[in-house]
Amino acid sequence: MSIDQPRQVQSGDLLCLTRAASPQFARPITVCVIRALSDRHTYHGWLWIDAYQLGPNGDAIARRELYLMPAGAQWLTSPPSRPTARRPVRRGPVRVG
Repeated sequence: MSIDQPRQVQSGDLLCLTRAASPQFARPITVCVIRALSDRHTYHGWLWIDAYQLGPNGDAIARRELYLMPAGAQWLTSPPSRPTARRPVRRGPVRVG
């Protein structure tokens, strides 16, 4: 791969998308790529992808088709970390009657 060519987006890639990837990402989002939609015509350097948007705990929260510039995407090595388990709530005896 030459220095001036961006990395190719592939199925399973985890990406952090910010304004560098497209103006639509005013708030950064993390996605897991399902597939690159290469059959769609785009401007040079841009790409359509089919992806799952990931929530803060790494679970898929929405399926989206996104238009972005791969050169501005940040590749992640692992999904967002899961929050630590909460301590159980202590409850008193149940009142009946």
